[in-house]
Amino acid sequence: MAAEIEFSVITPTCGERPKGLQQAVDSVAAAVEAAGDALPPGAVEMLIGFDGVKGEKPRGADFTRCFNLPLDNDYGNGIRRILLQQAKGRRLVFVDDDNVLAPEAFRVYLRHPDADLIIARIDTSRAFPDAPYLPVDDGGPSLVRQNNVDPLCLCVSRELAVVRCGGWRYTNYVADYLAIRDFDRRSRSTVILTDVVGVYDAGRGLDDQSSTTRRMLTRESG
Repeated sequence: MAAEIEFSVITPTCGERPKGLQQAVDSVAAAVEAAGDALPPGAVEMLIGFDGVKGEKPRGADFTRCFNLPLDNDYGNGIRRILLQQAKGRRLVFVDDDNVLAPEAFRVYLRHPDADLIIARIDTSRAFPDAPYLPVDDGGPSLVRQNNVDPLCLCVSRELAVVRCGGWRYTNYVADYLAIRDFDRRSRSTVILTDVVGVYDAGRGLDDQSSTTRRMLTRESG
């Protein structure tokens, strides 16, 4: 009997960062391996949505499902919207093609099997030296505010994201914040962690172009 899919990893890609995408895929594979017997074969799928290009499946990626999708031209929001509808996992994780998952990420998430929403830390030092980690807990009323939580910080139940919140509904560069705000507001059980589960902009310099355009716009807008 095939294993139930526990995690769907959502990855939009413009197709112009093949080395960054390969690194992201390899990081998910490493996190699966680090989880050991807690994640049997088939318990993780990675959905890669190519944005308006015919993309090649990354190497050594038997756990991936690749989709050649129409041009989105909206910071990958339309791609995420489609991939969330295709996801079969009980929980969703977001890893863009310029980011990586930390080796211990799935082990961290598996410690909280009943959480609707997990918000953990990510290393952002490569992109923002003034803010080496996100989210920043400065004692405010909520961690979930614009520029403070990235999708890479999240592990969210599919039931919360797709059923209760209607999927990835927003457009433009503020879509990340608005979607995460919805998840936070409608979550019935949220866990906040200090564990580092990913590295933001880990693909910087691997491919010959900027890897932070969307998020830099988002950060500067605040």
